[in-house]
Amino acid sequence: MTQPRGPARETVYALSLKQPWAALLVHGKKTIEVRSWPTARRGRILIHAARVSDPRPEAWQRVPAELLDATHLTGGIIGAANLTGLVRYRTRTEFAADRARHLNEPAWFERPPLYGFVFAQAEAMPFRRFPGWMRFFPVEAG
Repeated sequence: MTQPRGPARETVYALSLKQPWAALLVHGKKTIEVRSWPTARRGRILIHAARVSDPRPEAWQRVPAELLDATHLTGGIIGAANLTGLVRYRTRTEFAADRARHLNEPAWFERPPLYGFVFAQAEAMPFRRFPGWMRFFPVEAG
């Protein structure tokens, strides 16, 4: 006899960012995440804080005092945001023009194009330890 199955669990996708970028995104200070690859994915994305933080002092200078505790959360899901679009950066000038949204130094622009994943309606969530991945990865909701 077959056992009845419970309700199917929804799979959502997550994206891993190094700290402090993950905390800056889920708290609405950063609205574009820059990657070297494009995506067609849209919708609600969980934000994962990688186990390894960004060592560059310039990154940490962007963190307001009220977010310092949030930047210490690593190795798990810390929030969610809606991925609403994609921006292509072909030149350092285009990249620098969006600095207020992605928070990266213009000198960080390398080998065009770069892609900006545009996020909106970000929110912090209770920390949930979870292994990350370099690209989008599935997470069972719940």
